[in-house]
Amino acid sequence: MTITVRRASPKDAAAYARFMNDPAVFAGLMQMPHTDEEIWRIRLTEACDPAKIDLPLVAVVGGEVVGSSGLHPVGPALRRRHAMMLGISVAREAQGRGAGTALMAAMCDYADRWVGALRLELTVYTDNERAIGLYRKFGFEIEGTFRGYALRDGRYADAYAMARLHPDPPHVSPPAAS
Repeated sequence: MTITVRRASPKDAAAYARFMNDPAVFAGLMQMPHTDEEIWRIRLTEACDPAKIDLPLVAVVGGEVVGSSGLHPVGPALRRRHAMMLGISVAREAQGRGAGTALMAAMCDYADRWVGALRLELTVYTDNERAIGLYRKFGFEIEGTFRGYALRDGRYADAYAMARLHPDPPHVSPPAAS
């Protein structure tokens, strides 16, 4: 399976609506069921605005979008500019086949080599073992547990706060000897 990662666009709205409405996908995310193509087109138009520093990506297999990810600033606070948060989702049929790994590799590379983010943060349900395994593979560690974090399918679910520090933070090279 050849996986291509590219920047998302509003044209991907139908694909997002398709896999984000799958209970096997949205149950693991903070998304709500019943989002339609128009909702995703609006969200993607906003996320893809060139004035924003967010990075929305998709994983494509055989011309079909099978996963999405986003890298976003944690907020406007000056003292938190070194941190970014990320989210990822993979269509049911592509789970366990490398799409999540390709998206995570692209986001970590972008954060490390082009943004200079010191800290990447995410939240994941404590029972989402596959996602936790993927995040650990990229150096994320559990920093805490949020009890009763979110209502999911009629019950409150716990979530982990996970983070990854840049493995080799940017620095200024010493001046060349004259």
